Amino acid sequence: MAEAEAMQLKEEGNQHFQLQDYKAATKSYSQALKLTKDKALLATLYRNRAACGLKTESYVQAASDASRAIDINSSDIKALYRRCQALEHLGKLDQAFKDVQRCATLEPQNQSFQETLRRLNASIQDKLRVQFSTDSRVQTMFEILLDRNSEADKLEKAANNLIVLGREEAGAERIFQNNGVALLMQLLDTKRPELMLAAVRTLSGVCSSHRARATAILHAVRIDRICSLMAVENEEMSLAVCNLLQAIIDALSGEDKQEPRGKEEALVLDSKKDLKQITNHLLDMLISKKVSGQGRDQALNLLNKNVPRKDLAIHDNSRTIYVVDNGLRKILKVVGQVPDLPSCLPLTDNTRMLASILINKLYDDLRCDPERDHFRKICEEYITGTFDPQDMDKNVIAIQTVSGILQGPFDLGNQLLGLKGVMEMMVALCGSERETDQLVAVEALIHASTKLSRATFIITNGVSLLKEIYKTTKNEKIKIRALVGLCKLGSAGGTDYALRQFAEGSTEKLAKQCRKWLCNASIDTRTRKWAVEGLAYLTLDADVKDDFVQDIPALQAMFELAKTPDKTILYSVATTLVNCTNSYDVKEVIPELVQLAKFSKQHVPEEHPKDKKDFVDMRVKRLLKAGVTSALVCMVKADNAILTDQTKELLARVFLALCDNPKDRGTIVAQGGGKALIPLALEGTDVGKVKAAHALAKIAAVSNPDIAFPGERVYEVVRPLVSLLNTQRDGLQNYEALLGLTNLSGRSDKLRKKIVKEKALPDIENYMFENHDQLRQAATECMCNMVVNTEVQERFLADGNDRLKLVVLLCGEDDDKVQNAAAGALAMLTAAHKKLCFKMTEVTTQWLEILQRLCLHDRLSVQHRGLVIAYNLLAADAELAKKLVESELLEILTVVGKQEPDEKRAAVVQTARECLIKCMDYGFIKPVS
Repeated sequence: MAEAEAMQLKEEGNQHFQLQDYKAATKSYSQALKLTKDKALLATLYRNRAACGLKTESYVQAASDASRAIDINSSDIKALYRRCQALEHLGKLDQAFKDVQRCATLEPQNQSFQETLRRLNASIQDKLRVQFSTDSRVQTMFEILLDRNSEADKLEKAANNLIVLGREEAGAERIFQNNGVALLMQLLDTKRPELMLAAVRTLSGVCSSHRARATAILHAVRIDRICSLMAVENEEMSLAVCNLLQAIIDALSGEDKQEPRGKEEALVLDSKKDLKQITNHLLDMLISKKVSGQGRDQALNLLNKNVPRKDLAIHDNSRTIYVVDNGLRKILKVVGQVPDLPSCLPLTDNTRMLASILINKLYDDLRCDPERDHFRKICEEYITGTFDPQDMDKNVIAIQTVSGILQGPFDLGNQLLGLKGVMEMMVALCGSERETDQLVAVEALIHASTKLSRATFIITNGVSLLKEIYKTTKNEKIKIRALVGLCKLGSAGGTDYALRQFAEGSTEKLAKQCRKWLCNASIDTRTRKWAVEGLAYLTLDADVKDDFVQDIPALQAMFELAKTPDKTILYSVATTLVNCTNSYDVKEVIPELVQLAKFSKQHVPEEHPKDKKDFVDMRVKRLLKAGVTSALVCMVKADNAILTDQTKELLARVFLALCDNPKDRGTIVAQGGGKALIPLALEGTDVGKVKAAHALAKIAAVSNPDIAFPGERVYEVVRPLVSLLNTQRDGLQNYEALLGLTNLSGRSDKLRKKIVKEKALPDIENYMFENHDQLRQAATECMCNMVVNTEVQERFLADGNDRLKLVVLLCGEDDDKVQNAAAGALAMLTAAHKKLCFKMTEVTTQWLEILQRLCLHDRLSVQHRGLVIAYNLLAADAELAKKLVESELLEILTVVGKQEPDEKRAAVVQTARECLIKCMDYGFIKPVS
């Protein structure tokens, strides 16, 4: 009864539908659905109710009903098409497209389905075009960012997307063209840190590599506003604005080396005025009380990076001259700041050191004596003008200024020490009752005693003065500084065991006290830093460094200090580690000259027993165990002018010493040492870059490059390794660079292309001619990997060179390893090109004799490669094959082919048999029945 009633209701529904009474039809179908359980009828009722939904524009209901019909019968073509129509109206074009695609598959001839398919495809393409067009994305992001009611996660996503978009050239241009700069300035006005940060980072991207955009942004945002944003206390914001200013400076000065694009080609922009304006504002920031310590550091970083010449070969040093004339007094004011005085500007631990580095760079950038004299006069006038008999604070500032200059250009500082009243004032301040005066005076004494030859006054007067302060003061801060002064004077003899300033055991006592202070966490970081400074001098003594590396808590305390925000400690830590690992340069001792010096009663430097290799190796082991690698990695990451080229060189020396033992290299790689070495090998002093490149070569030679240098970093390793192939480098550096390149070239063709691009091939070929067995072997192994690359193969194919001849002759060498590598290269070359098979027979008359020797070789890997070469020649041409068959090679192939193929010889025997089968194919030989 229920089924019959359901059928009747369905018919009623159909009649209502025909009369276009869709509500009545829907009611009938709904009642029928409650009465039946028949699947076919259920599918029909849902399908029909979906049709009603389409007519009444109830698209969600229509899609739902059609889906229920499809659940019952997945090939219900009417239900599929109706769901497609409902989904299209709901804007779900991709789902609608799938449904109509299914309909068109079931009924390919149906024109209605084909038309809908075309229409939906076009709509989807249009929607994607609109959705992903940069203009639309930019507009959407700004709408979210400027809407105060936007959700936090949406805001964060929009801000990050805008930053990414600004880094793409197309995105940056669209932001700029669509009033983006004005909208970004609105974000800056919101005073919400996360939005301001996003705006600054987006502006950096838009400015990058585009002079016209950078100029427009500089004028729109204004340099005074940019500097006020950099002056804030927030470190993240200050750094972001510093990066923005750097991007603007690079674009204006052409440092980014980008070619002009589009309309910019037509513009001739004179950016000198803008650059001068930026420099003036940065100099003004140095002496403004409104600027935070972070802001001052960033201003000094920008001046350090952009004012001195990057290459002294460039004649123009006008930027330096301008800063000396207009800003040197301002820099000197920063150097002379005394943190404990009420007049002190806001500083960080790094500010004064950054200012000293800037003074040093400016002084080094001067080209002639008159320029240096002018620089010195400004400093002299500033210091003498600061002295005031009535005001002790001013005298302290004057001595602090001298102390700061001594940390920069030492020659200039030494001249200033000779100024009337300077040394007297230092001595007077040492005797002052005020802690601040004593601190400044003792630090100045320490910096004044840097070199033995120039520290005569200090050695004669300073030792007694410092000893007196050390004994009488109860203030730990002053005590530790006085101790460092004594350490410095005590180490004036350097590593010379015979030339000691203090009595036996005194140096060890000083070092023990330094270690004690270093481990005392209750003392402030700035004071503990001086303990490391003391050790940097005392560890020139072998007894001191041996004791220090055995004191694990002291080592780890030093490593922890190296990881703190105070980067002024980097040089001291690096120096201490160089001393502990003996990675400083040692002059070669020529016995004849030693005898001559003794005969003429001259001083002869003596090596301490604990500076011998066994002791050094033991110290390296202990340093690695204490976690030195992670400390070094952290130090390399310091994005700061304080990480000077000299400090980088010291770090490179330490890394090289740590990498000396192949067993330790895995530990260094695991702690990130491989990645940290790359920037040291690319930037710094020439010596530092060579040392870092050598350490990289040691790691690359024995490590899996994918682990040691993950991602794209591995391509940055190639250039430093290639630089070590220079004939000016020593044999060990050449050898380990070749081993590293061999390992890299075996990884991927992309790396092989990079090696070719860096012009390493001529050097590798030169070392294949080398008389030194190991160098020749390493170069041949490297070439064996390189010949897989098509560009390298083309060089062998080219006429007029002896590359192939060299490889063939190396196959005839007595050295198994050279033979193996050369045979491998020849096997790959002859397999890749038939032309090289013919060329091989022409380059030397000895080719056949060499090939026969390879095929009879005792070493299976060499024999296998020889047989592969033979097969390649046989397969290349019938005439060439005939020549080989007529020689003794056929007999060799027969003997080898008849052997029992055990596990070790399987590949050799199989290749020999393949050669014989090839001969049978030509009809030169027949199988024995």
